[in-house]
Amino acid sequence: MASFDIRDPDFEARVRESFESLTLMRTMGARLLRVAPGEVEIELPFRSDLTQHHGFLAAAALTAIVDVACGYAAMTLMAPGASVLTVEYKVNFLSPAQGQRMIARGRVLRPGRTVTVCTGDVLAVIGGEERLVATMLGTMATVRGEERDSHRRTPEGVTAHEYHTASHHSREAWRRAWPLCVCRDGKLRQRVQQLLGR
Repeated sequence: MASFDIRDPDFEARVRESFESLTLMRTMGARLLRVAPGEVEIELPFRSDLTQHHGFLAAAALTAIVDVACGYAAMTLMAPGASVLTVEYKVNFLSPAQGQRMIARGRVLRPGRTVTVCTGDVLAVIGGEERLVATMLGTMATVRGEERDSHRRTPEGVTAHEYHTASHHSREAWRRAWPLCVCRDGKLRQRVQQLLGR
């Protein structure tokens, strides 16, 4: 097991609290099993309503649990108040996903201040034995508290970006949204415009 610097002594409680807020994981019936520095394990019982046309657990379900496991593995090494956002991943499906349950194990390969590289495996548990069914390589970005504030809800019940989009920069909405909006970052705005070809 790799040795990592722990920046938040309460990382496990923070990860568990965040996991409990994930509606997708709750809907799928996934459960957080283990949280350790740079490692997270998630269990998903096999469910017929999550299968594809051949009766195997769908790739989307496998990808969801291993992505979340990797994201939270990265989050265990982040500073208090920081969160995580998936930037990129690649998943290889190695064999049909069938068994009593699936276990996704996410691990940090290389932590970083702004970007963390993770790897994850999904294993099918059949009669007490584990079989590798998918493996993932992912890149996770650190999202600090002030960056998350752009999605904070105002007293009117909408986010800064909802103001921004709905109003097309009307003066009043712009005035209220500007302190919360990541669009105030000129470099970020320029990069988004480049990506959109504007």
